[in-house]
Amino acid sequence: MNTNPLNSDSCRWTLSAEELAGHLGVSKRHISAMNSAGKLPTPVRFGRSVRWLADEIRDWLAAGAPQRDRWETMKNRGQR
Repeated sequence: MNTNPLNSDSCRWTLSAEELAGHLGVSKRHISAMNSAGKLPTPVRFGRSVRWLADEIRDWLAAGAPQRDRWETMKNRGQR
């Protein structure tokens, strides 16, 4: 059974900072710094919990992991 949330067959929808850090091979602190610097897609918040959509992270990585503002532009163009 494949439990990788970045795999499209997975039923996991969101990733915590710790899970995202594990997939990217960086620390949780580095994820926080990347998010603050606008280097990750915009996370979703559930109360105080910060998560990233697994499908969006997969697509973002496939696009070359652009800065957040560039990523948002790319997503908006794709929706038209």
